[in-house]
Parts: sequence; C-alpha cells; structure tokens
Amino acid sequence: MVKEKSAEEIKQIWNQYFSAKDTVYAVIPAEKFDLLWKRAQKCPSFLYALPRKEGYEFFVGQWSGTELHFTSLINIQTQGETAPSHLVLYHYPELQKEKGIVLMTAEMDSKFLVVQEAQCLANQVQLFYATDRSETYELVETFNHRPSEFKYMSVIAELEQSGLGKGLRPSQDSDKS
Repeated sequence: MVKEKSAEEIKQIWNQYFSAKDTVYAVIPAEKFDLLWKRAQKCPSFLYALPRKEGYEFFVGQWSGTELHFTSLINIQTQGETAPSHLVLYHYPELQKEKGIVLMTAEMDSKFLVVQEAQCLANQVQLFYATDRSETYELVETFNHRPSEFKYMSVIAELEQSGLGKGLRPSQDSDKS
C-alpha cells in the first residue's frame, strides 16, 4: 500500500495514524537503525532505568528478532523465564532499503506503564544502542560480555545526563500539603 509513497509521506501517515492512539511509535532513519541493529546482534539485552517517585525501577530489555521486550527486573527475579513483557517495541525494517526508514510501534501493559514511561524506555534504546558516544555504548557491552564489571549506577548517571527521564517524577513540592 505504501510502496508508491515517498519516505516523507509514509512518515506522515505513520505519525498521523498513531498520534491518536495511546502508544509509543517512531519512524527511525535507516542509518540509525543499522547501527542499533548491529549492536543488538552483539549485545541482545540491557538494563534500563525508569525514574519513579522513589528512585528508579529497572527493566531488562531483551531483543528477539526485531522485537525488543521489556520486563521489570523484579518480575524476572521473582518469576524467572515466565515473567511477562510489560512493553514490546516492534520494528518493521521492510522499507529500510527502498525508503530509508524503519517503522516502530509498541504494545504495552497499561497496568504497569503509562505512555510517557514506555516512551522513556524506547528513547533509552536509542540513547544506549544508537549513540555516537563510545562510553555510553560501552555500558551495553559490559552488561552483555562482562557482567561482573557492570555498574547499574552508570545507567542512572547516563540517563540523568541525557535528560530523558525528566518530567516522569512528580515535583518534590507536590508532596507537601
């Protein structure tokens, strides 16, 4: 259906369609997805930090083909392999070669995450996997290949430096009554 359309037209259609829905979606440039995909093949999982009212909640992101499944660390620790995914990012690379774009959408468990939180996790995939900063991607490599050297506080530091988690926590003043 979109074969005759330009990348820009497809992007507009995708954004327009999903803007009315309560979900996460994106149009990823082919070069950025290439980098992300190459790295995901070498390092298929990572630990992501989601700002919460009291600190952070950790989610493990695990690639399965072009799907990226996020599960809270606490659920993995308590339920193991049977722990359900709270968020799945679906990447559609069918238009990558011809149009230079990869479409992405998500499925989320709204009992565990709101759209802004899911968006924060999705943005972190780009932050850690598609970065030009070698120190940032090195955290992913360490998590996958040298887990004993991995420091989860480095993820929080990187997240705070990037500013991606801003706006997810209620302001300190809102607690005072």
